Amino acid sequence: STAAASRDEGARWPPSPGEPVGGGRGRAGHARSRNYVSESDVCKLESVPLDFGDYHPLKPITVTESKTKKMSRKGSTSSTSSSSSSSMMDPLSSVLDGTDPLSLFAAAADPVITTATMDNTRKKRDKDDSSAVGSDFEPWSSKRGEILARYTTTEKLSIVSGKATTTGSAVSEKVRTRLEELDDLEEGSQKELLNLTQQDYMNRIEELNQSLKDAWSSDQKVKALKIVIQCSKLLSDTTVIQFYPSKFVLITDILDTFGKLVYERILSMCMDNRVSLSDNFSPESVNDTAKETCLNWFFKIASIRELIPRFYVEAAILKCNKFLSKTGISECLPRLTSMIRGIGDPLVAVYARAYLCRVGMEVAPQLKESLNKNFFDFLLTFKQIHGDTVQNQLIVQCVEIPLYLTLYSPAIDWILQCIAYRAPEVLLTEMMERCKKLGNNALLLNSVMSAFRAEFIAARSMDFIGMIKECDESGFPKHLLFRSLGLNLALADPPENDRLQILNEAWKVITKLKNPQDYINCAEVWVEYTCRHFKKREVNTVLADIIKHMTPDRAFEDAYPQLQSIIQKVITYIYDFSLLFSVEKFLPFLDMFQKENVRVEVCKCIMESFIKHQQESTKDPVILNALLHICKTMHDSVNALTLEDEKRMLAALINGFIKMVSFGRDFEQQLSFYVEARSMFCNLEPVLVQLIHSVNQLAMETRKVMKGNHSRKTAAFVRACVAFCFITIPSLSSIFTRLNLYLHSGQVALANQCLSQADAFFKAAVSLVPEVPKTISIDGKMRPSDAFLLEFLCNFFSTLLVVPDHPEQGVLFLVRGLLNVIQDYTWEDNSDDKVRIYTNVLHLLSAMTQETYIYHVDKVDSNDTLYGGDSKFLAEINKLCETVIAQILDHLKTLGKEETLKRQSQLALYLFNTILAHGDLRNNKLNQLSVNLWNLAQKHGFADTKTMVKTLEYIRRRSKQPEMSHFADLALRLPLQSRT
Repeated sequence: STAAASRDEGARWPPSPGEPVGGGRGRAGHARSRNYVSESDVCKLESVPLDFGDYHPLKPITVTESKTKKMSRKGSTSSTSSSSSSSMMDPLSSVLDGTDPLSLFAAAADPVITTATMDNTRKKRDKDDSSAVGSDFEPWSSKRGEILARYTTTEKLSIVSGKATTTGSAVSEKVRTRLEELDDLEEGSQKELLNLTQQDYMNRIEELNQSLKDAWSSDQKVKALKIVIQCSKLLSDTTVIQFYPSKFVLITDILDTFGKLVYERILSMCMDNRVSLSDNFSPESVNDTAKETCLNWFFKIASIRELIPRFYVEAAILKCNKFLSKTGISECLPRLTSMIRGIGDPLVAVYARAYLCRVGMEVAPQLKESLNKNFFDFLLTFKQIHGDTVQNQLIVQCVEIPLYLTLYSPAIDWILQCIAYRAPEVLLTEMMERCKKLGNNALLLNSVMSAFRAEFIAARSMDFIGMIKECDESGFPKHLLFRSLGLNLALADPPENDRLQILNEAWKVITKLKNPQDYINCAEVWVEYTCRHFKKREVNTVLADIIKHMTPDRAFEDAYPQLQSIIQKVITYIYDFSLLFSVEKFLPFLDMFQKENVRVEVCKCIMESFIKHQQESTKDPVILNALLHICKTMHDSVNALTLEDEKRMLAALINGFIKMVSFGRDFEQQLSFYVEARSMFCNLEPVLVQLIHSVNQLAMETRKVMKGNHSRKTAAFVRACVAFCFITIPSLSSIFTRLNLYLHSGQVALANQCLSQADAFFKAAVSLVPEVPKTISIDGKMRPSDAFLLEFLCNFFSTLLVVPDHPEQGVLFLVRGLLNVIQDYTWEDNSDDKVRIYTNVLHLLSAMTQETYIYHVDKVDSNDTLYGGDSKFLAEINKLCETVIAQILDHLKTLGKEETLKRQSQLALYLFNTILAHGDLRNNKLNQLSVNLWNLAQKHGFADTKTMVKTLEYIRRRSKQPEMSHFADLALRLPLQSRT
């Protein structure tokens, strides 16, 4: 039916005859005879041998300026300079100090290329920062979120709120009023808010933080201090003990805010002529007013009666000691450390020590002695944890000792992190000895392993395992200690001789865990160690053990994040997929992912790894079957609600797999794989498009192997490939994708001498053109389709040059059919695309009249061979040319209105250039037509003068060639009109 329709359309072109062009149509369609070889030779650039020597365009230009004696002249001064690469100084190089921009970027990325100046700057900076905390120190801000999320409570909380007071306005009463307010605060004028939920409590703390900022900004400094004291007092309250770490985080945020406000306030008072102090200022450069204000703050804080708020508030403004003396901070730190000894509750005390370490690392990280003393004080009081006071408190609150001990972890971890930062290895030895003296306390041991460098821990792995074995498990489970050890071993390698023993010792403990969550948390860490240091047998054993523990009661459903992490680690270390899929328990492990969205994420992860690491194509049946199953899982997750971005990502992963599959010379097996893939991935259009391209490539590879001479078997095979494409393309929804694939597949069929199949593709494309919508969606936006259709049709016409006519159809059957479709297509009213297409058709028809075409398809006879310059064939082409020109001229007439004159000028010049390039201008009628078009292009002043001048120069230059002498007469008939 398609062929019949095309046949009917082909019979209608040309349309009804019109008036003769330029006073008589006659031979107006005559094309110029072309010699493509000689034209190509003329157009080639002359090859000139170049000796670059040491020159390279991307090599940095080194400019050396040599100053000579200045030659003075009245009103002017000159100097000369010389360059290593040129006698003249490059202006760009002078701006860039002799270095081009690419070299500058490279220098920024590569330290080897940096200049001496940059090296000196870096050395100076490194020297300045040697005592500061570097980027390798994990800041407190990265820990606070984890603490808030981990230490929560459902119990009711209480908070003390101070009553609102106003400051006295009289200057004479200022001091008395402030003292009264502080006394009022100390003597319990606050009201207690009871029965707050955790969220209410956090909201109230946030309100206090905001109140502090508001009071400060309104110059109510005493009120701000009252708020800070009130908040600090809350840190002595342990009534809801499991919430204490989170409370510490929230309240120290307020203290940090207060410390920053006080410091900036005093710093602003040091400004001299609006110039602030440098970062490393000395106390001598601080004026007396700032020093007095700073002392006033410290005196106010010293008058706070209660120990805990006095300690915390002074610690918050510890940095302000810099304004008073060089040794102020180093003197205050030991005193504040000793103050903590007066705090009776060990939990409150350890968090006070943690806060002091926080402030100390910020203002004086070089004073490690005070930090060490702080921690050793904690070790001396560690036995308080098991004292009667604490035990009675835990009984009242119904808190078990293992839970209570975990409350210490954030504080101890932080203190040890501060102590261990850039510490020598000998300090770890000292810490291990102290742990042994305390009976290998598990809580302390865990923090030591978390704080010190992984290399130090890994080197002593067997020592730590021995200490873990001797720990008392009642307070802190041993599996958490093995988890901490495993985290270190994931970052650093233990001694090679100990590796198997370490794994055995750890797994002995892990495999005995009954709680699935405890088990998987440890197994997740040790899988990485196993994959890193052992082969598939050990990995398989570990995976089997995980399946054994996580399958009963569907425990895996609560552990998907850990299981995903395990998969990620396995494929990170085993990226040889033939080895990976030979791990017997790998695919059964995948079966535990039964929640669809998690399963798809895991499949995506595996496919990304395959595409990243698979360097060579594969035909391994184990890999193919496993990855087809994984790709099928991804494909089947697509439904009506799937986002386009998600579809695009899934399709890209599946396409990456398809491209990596190769059966070598077994082309039939390759085609069978593509057929199977088509049936499996039919819902993802980009995958179908890739399959069509792959099959076309397969057909061309077959042609290459056979060197274009197909046997009966290979001819049948390429026809099968063509058939695959022909029946797959109609299932695609994008109309331009279908059009381009019809054209591409037709070209492949033509190259493989499948002429009837090529005709079928081209006819299908012709039949599809009328269905092209006026607008199409591009990146989510609707765009006019005319430009895309114009591009496609130009490509189509270029292909039709070499397509031979069907023996049972008329001359130029496909060209006529396509022209009929273009004629009937509804173009936009303000569009000239139809005329531009017709003009391009003239290029095609001109090429078709040549004795030998400009290009051919190997072993396919085009019309130049079939017709051999037959006069009837040329007459048909000329008739077609006349009709096309008539259609263009009719359109030019319709553009005679004032608002379309510019378009008329452009199209007239476009047609003129086409006739100039392709027409035989010795034909009088065609010559006259070109003159008329030239005049029309300039008639209303819309022609670009420069373009017209250059065109005329080109004609005059061509007229000097022997076969183009008639261009001289033409040039005389082409006047240049000025816009005036």
